Amino acid sequence: MSDIAAFFDIDGTIYREGLITEVFKKMVKYDLIDESKWHSEVRPAFISWDKRVGDYDTYLLKMVNVYSEAVKGTSSFHMEYVARRVIEQKGDRVYTFSRERIKWHKEQGHKVIAISGSPIELVREMSKKYEMDDFRGTIYALDKKKRYSGDIIPMWDSVSKKKAILEIVSEYGIDLEKSYAYGDTSGDLTMLKMVGSPFAMNPTKELIMRIKEDEELRKKVKIIVERKDVTYRLDIACLDLLC
Repeated sequence: MSDIAAFFDIDGTIYREGLITEVFKKMVKYDLIDESKWHSEVRPAFISWDKRVGDYDTYLLKMVNVYSEAVKGTSSFHMEYVARRVIEQKGDRVYTFSRERIKWHKEQGHKVIAISGSPIELVREMSKKYEMDDFRGTIYALDKKKRYSGDIIPMWDSVSKKKAILEIVSEYGIDLEKSYAYGDTSGDLTMLKMVGSPFAMNPTKELIMRIKEDEELRKKVKIIVERKDVTYRLDIACLDLLC
């Protein structure tokens, strides 16, 4: 059994956008969420981010807050169905670099593990599609009737991801110094710092700034940017942010 793992964030790292957005839209389509919630609460934050005048994390947190309220009282059966449909229809919209890295790690016999802030139902379906060995995602708690209670166990922040990795290390006997991690936001920072071979995939401005401030991480991280059909590797030492 390999003691090497590759930890992948999903949204913005494997998948080219945010899976929770696709779930939200699908739930509106199936009348599981009132469409007014999208137009009044989520869409303005989405448009602001889409026009690059707003922050991605602001948009994501707004989506999470509205989502957690919207699914309260909804049966887990409905969410599991929506998650399957989303991955069936959208699961191929991934970055070429990330897809090829998953393939490479599997060929090397490494453990491939998803650690994502997306709802765990989505993470489970995505991990099945790409034949990953394990996964962790945000848990939206269920009540005794298997309906969502509104309580959340998050997996989008650095603290939660660090805890998840330590649990996985204990379970599989992973050697972190030999292992890899792939992430795109500041929530992935500890994940990147914990391994010997970290990759910042299309990193946010905040993540780049945090990397620049961390001497140890700055020395070992690889910055990957994929645009259209070209993948670039950037030198963090020579990287100047224009805005």
